[in-house]
Amino acid sequence: MKVGLVRHFEVECQMPNISKCMTPDQFRQWLQEYEMSDIKYGTLESNMIKWDKCYSSDLPRAIKTAQKIYDGQIIEVRALRELIICPPTDINIKLPILMWLIFGRMAWMLSHKSQLEDRLIFKERVKHIVEDLILKDDKNVLIVSHGFLMIFLRKALVKRGFKGPDFRKAENGKLYIFEK
Repeated sequence: MKVGLVRHFEVECQMPNISKCMTPDQFRQWLQEYEMSDIKYGTLESNMIKWDKCYSSDLPRAIKTAQKIYDGQIIEVRALRELIICPPTDINIKLPILMWLIFGRMAWMLSHKSQLEDRLIFKERVKHIVEDLILKDDKNVLIVSHGFLMIFLRKALVKRGFKGPDFRKAENGKLYIFEK
């Protein structure tokens, strides 16, 4: 059994300069623009694996990537969406975007009430993806998703005996193959 993990192609939405200061509302607006951005179509390294199923996040950037790299039916799954990071405060202060991203991740790690999904719910979501989508049929499965989620999917697959590459940050449009 093989599992392919692919992070969507690069998005067209430009990351602001990391030192650019934003209010919480401006940060939310930028995140929303990123979520709905189109992609820069790329190419995926050719592989000889016949994928029996393809699951994709239901966000446009992942669906478009899946359509470019997979010829069959693509099953859109909301659970494959990226973790949403929210500003941990609504106080009208301006911080560099990098700080909002760091504080948002820290708030998520601490299960702060500002985050839409806490760590336990996120881990259950990852468990559901692995057990109910990937391992369900013992077939070769292609997953098109997002960078942060892929880190946790990789860990869950390795924990279940799969062998595959290590990555700290998944590259856009790169196939990572795990095998059992």
